[in-house]
Amino acid sequence: MLSLSLSHRFADGGFALDVAFEAPGAGVTALFGPSGCGKTTILSAVAGLMRPASGRIGRGGEVLFDSSSGIFVPPERRRCGVVFQEARLFPHLSVAANLRYGLSRAPTGAEGPGLEEVVDLLGIAALLARRPGRLSGGERQRVALGRALLSRPRLLLMDEPLAALDLARKAEVLPFLARLRARAGLPILYVTHALDEVDALADTLVLLEAGRVLAAGPVEALAARTDLPLAARRDAGVLIGCVVGAHDARRGLTRLDFAGGSFLVPLRAEAPGSVGRVRVRARDVAVAIAPPAGLSVQNILPATLAEIVAGPSPHEAFLRLAVGPTTLLSRVTRDSVQRLGLRPGQALWAVVKAVGFGFGGATG
Repeated sequence: MLSLSLSHRFADGGFALDVAFEAPGAGVTALFGPSGCGKTTILSAVAGLMRPASGRIGRGGEVLFDSSSGIFVPPERRRCGVVFQEARLFPHLSVAANLRYGLSRAPTGAEGPGLEEVVDLLGIAALLARRPGRLSGGERQRVALGRALLSRPRLLLMDEPLAALDLARKAEVLPFLARLRARAGLPILYVTHALDEVDALADTLVLLEAGRVLAAGPVEALAARTDLPLAARRDAGVLIGCVVGAHDARRGLTRLDFAGGSFLVPLRAEAPGSVGRVRVRARDVAVAIAPPAGLSVQNILPATLAEIVAGPSPHEAFLRLAVGPTTLLSRVTRDSVQRLGLRPGQALWAVVKAVGFGFGGATG
């Protein structure tokens, strides 16, 4: 487990950081928030690239930094693999040589993946003879990730590794990051301001704003909270763990099963039994007080209205819906609440648009 408590004020008297949180000893912990909220500063402190004014950083039973006792482990002894926005590969070396450089940085006797395993994991066998200048942005990031893994780190730090990529290159790299999350078995601290990356990769979410931690915990739990800034986003909604139940190629549909029901979505490539998450956006969930008929939408689920809470504007409300043990959020107008006579405990039908789904790589 990574435990962190830091305070730091920069010399110009402007930005101040005052944070504390814990990250599990495995899986991906995402530091999420707008630009300038302190995400990269935290990552730099963990890597040893900056020395905070006060606080403590512990990893398992090891203390990396403790201002009260004067402990500051230098960066080269922290065994942190770091992947930045820019790949920072050696331009004069081939991909294979860049990877071998990472391996040369591994401590003697340190356990970790070998060169062939990393090449297979990241799908870069065809790139080994090339130099970085002949790679796409997505390919460079995969090589940078491979180099970091081959240094046999105890903690992987990723500072917005997809931020400089266009949507196509980002879509190229995300599946490899999901595979890494599943197979690497080491904790990852992942900085991002992109919610789709959180959905696909994160197990734990640390929500930051202006140098403070607003909330920290399992990503599914924080996504469902309406008292956090996430609820004001247009893509606000819940994350639901699903299993690919079956495909119907004739109809072009896939059934995703979850605790309490199932969704029909456009045909997916994942094999039956594959697990993942879907984001169901609150704005894509309508409600009906009688069984709806004659709709193009196929996902109509019996639900119970658990709670009506304030929305992001005075004219809106969130409906918290229980579909078995699973929670959905619906974003509606206050007028709809009054016009339909909605009240907690009421039986409703949740009408969910299939186009609102995107299968993520992480699982609960």
